[in-house]
Amino acid sequence: MTTNSVRGAALALALLVAACTNTPENRQVSLVLPSAPPGEQLTATQREHARILASYGGQYDNPRVQAEIEKTVDRLVAASERPDLRYKVTILNSPAINAFALPNGQLYITRGLVALANDKAEIASVLAHEMGHVIARHAAIREEQAKQAAMISHVVNDVLSDPQTGALALAKSKLTLAAFSRAQEFEADGIGVGISARAGFDPFGASRFLNDMQRNADLKATGGNADPRALDFLSSHPATPERVQNALANARQFSSPGAGERDRADYLANLDGVIYGEDPSEGFARGRRFQHPKLGFTFMAPPGFSLDNTAQAVLGLKDGGGEALRLDVVSVPAEQSLPDYLKSGWMDNVDASSVEDVTINGFPAATATATGEQWSFRLFAVRFGSDVYRFIFAAKTKTAVVDRSFRESVGTFRRMSLKESEQVRPLRLKIVTVGASDTVESLAHRMATDHPTDRFRVINGLAANERVKAGDKVKIVVE
Repeated sequence: MTTNSVRGAALALALLVAACTNTPENRQVSLVLPSAPPGEQLTATQREHARILASYGGQYDNPRVQAEIEKTVDRLVAASERPDLRYKVTILNSPAINAFALPNGQLYITRGLVALANDKAEIASVLAHEMGHVIARHAAIREEQAKQAAMISHVVNDVLSDPQTGALALAKSKLTLAAFSRAQEFEADGIGVGISARAGFDPFGASRFLNDMQRNADLKATGGNADPRALDFLSSHPATPERVQNALANARQFSSPGAGERDRADYLANLDGVIYGEDPSEGFARGRRFQHPKLGFTFMAPPGFSLDNTAQAVLGLKDGGGEALRLDVVSVPAEQSLPDYLKSGWMDNVDASSVEDVTINGFPAATATATGEQWSFRLFAVRFGSDVYRFIFAAKTKTAVVDRSFRESVGTFRRMSLKESEQVRPLRLKIVTVGASDTVESLAHRMATDHPTDRFRVINGLAANERVKAGDKVKIVVE
C-alpha cells in the first residue's frame, strides 16, 4: 500500500470512529478485567495495573520467559546506579512492540517485544533503558505532569474510575503522554547502555534492537494499523539515525563489537512455543476472516480487505483505501427494536427511509444507509445473544456492486461451532536449526504469516542481503 493510500485509509478509519457519536454504551469486544472483591476498593496502583492489563490483553503467562526476564532484571539492578531499587516485571499479552516503567518500579514488556529480540543483550538493552527512566526520575516527572493535565484529570475523574470502560482512554492518554523529551531519551539511553555493559551484556544490543524495531515498524506500517495498543515502543522512543548513532557511541565507550554476553541460542530456546501475533482467545484476524472463539462468532470481510482486532473494535481496510469497515459491540435494551436503534442518533445523517428489518443467519438484524461529506455508509445492527453487533461499512464511492459486497460480508456473520472454537490455535514461534541446504527463502516458505520473507528477516535480525548459516538457530512462525 502506498503512503497516500495509508493516509487515506487512516482517514477512513478516523471517520468511522468519529461517525459513532453519542455511544456511551459502546464497549470492547474482548476485554476481561480483574475487579475488587465485594465490599473492597482497588488501590490507585491496582487500578493503574488493571487498566494497563486491559489495554494490552492481560498478562502473558510463560514461566520460562518470565524467569529469563526476571533474571536479566536482577543482573541489571545489581549493576545499576541504584541497586537498592526493586522492580516487578509483567509480561503483557500483546503483539505490540512495547515496554515502559512506572515510577513505583513496575516494569511492563510485551510478548511482541520479547519475540522480536534475538539475544539476551537486546532484551537487556530495553529493560535497562526503562530502568534508566526510573533512575533519572523521568517517569515520576511525567506522572506528575499527567496529574496536572486537565484532560487527564477529567479522564481519571469521569472515566477511568472504572477500568472496564477506561482501558481505551488509558491507552490513548498513556501514548499521548509517553513521549519523553529528546534529552531524557538520550539520558536514559546512556544510563541503559552503561547498566547493560556493567552487567556483562553486549552494549551494542541497544543499537541492533533499535534498528530491528524500526524495520518491524516499517513492515507493519503497510497495514495502516490504527489501534492505540499497536502504537509501539517507537511511538515514544523513536529510532532516529541520531539516536542509533548515540547508542553506538555509548557502546563504544565500554567495549568493541563482539564483546559482552549475547547468548542467542539460550535466549531463543526460551522463545520456542511463544504465541506470535494476536491471541485467538481475544479474537483474531487471518487475512479477511475474523474469528472470536470466546464470544463464539466469525465473519468474512469483503474481498480485498485486511482486518485488525483493536482494543475497541475490529477495523478493516481495502487495498487502496477507498473502503473501510468497523465492527463493535454495544448494549441495546431488549425492548428497543433494531430499526429504532439505527434511527436513535448514535450516527449522524442516517436515512430513515432506508431502514429495514433483516435476518442474518437466523439472527434478528436491521440495516440502513448514512452519508457524510466524502463517504457513504452501510450500517447493520445484529442482535447476538444479549448484545448487538454493529457493522459500519464506508466507501468513498458506493456503487450497487460495493453495497452488495457489504451485504454479502455481513451475511457471513454466524455462530462458531464448538468444534470450530476448539480447533482455533494461535500462531507460535518455533525455533529451528538451519540445515546445510536451507536458505532464507526456504525457511520463509515455512512461515504462516504475511510477507513471509521480509518478516523472517525482521524477526531474526537479518539484513536485506544477509544469509543464514548452517547450524544457526532461527525463528519461524507456525500454526
